[in-house]
Amino acid sequence: MSEDFFVAKNLKKHWHSENYDLEIKFSLTVKKGEMVVLLGPSGCGKSTVLKMIAGLLPFDNTDKDTVLELEGQDLLPVPAGKRQIGMVFQSPSLFPHLRTDDNIAYGLRCRGMGKKESREKASVFLERFGLAGFEKRRPESLSGGEAQRVSLARTLIIQPKLVLFDEPLSALDAPLRKRLAEDICTMQDSLGFAGIFVTHDREEARLVADRIVTMEKGHVIEEISL
Repeated sequence: MSEDFFVAKNLKKHWHSENYDLEIKFSLTVKKGEMVVLLGPSGCGKSTVLKMIAGLLPFDNTDKDTVLELEGQDLLPVPAGKRQIGMVFQSPSLFPHLRTDDNIAYGLRCRGMGKKESREKASVFLERFGLAGFEKRRPESLSGGEAQRVSLARTLIIQPKLVLFDEPLSALDAPLRKRLAEDICTMQDSLGFAGIFVTHDREEARLVADRIVTMEKGHVIEEISL
């Protein structure tokens, strides 16, 4: 794995209210094909960091010391949808009016691929996630684990270079968490993407991590390679 595939340096965000004050200052490098877990309690800034990286939340600073690069490309001026970054959330957030295969193929259709070809590619990903034959199913007929696998497939089918995972397993029971963690590791080996995975659960972190970065009150306090 090569060094510095992804670089974030001096990303800053300050949240302040009557009952809450958090100042985030965050730096991280990720190797190509590496899965880095951001581990820490709720409210320490993990999800905020992911949203800043994805372009969904602005920084408080963009000075000369702020760096955000993916494979050598400066991401600071690049809009969220063009950063070659995928994101998986805790809630699958599937489109209720679309079939399962069309949910997975949504990103491909947005990029101009036709319905027939995109559905064929979606079927391949359904099979990879153990959901062969689910093409015509609607989201309301899926279990929580099935819906989250569809959400994962929808993110990965567009082949992002970096995938951000915002506690995607936290709503599932222990056996499903373990199975989905194994699915994520298998797909990472197959597709070669780098990943940043947020969780508050140390056991879950060890299921997917190459390296665990512990956060507390907006700052990195520890890094451990596994």
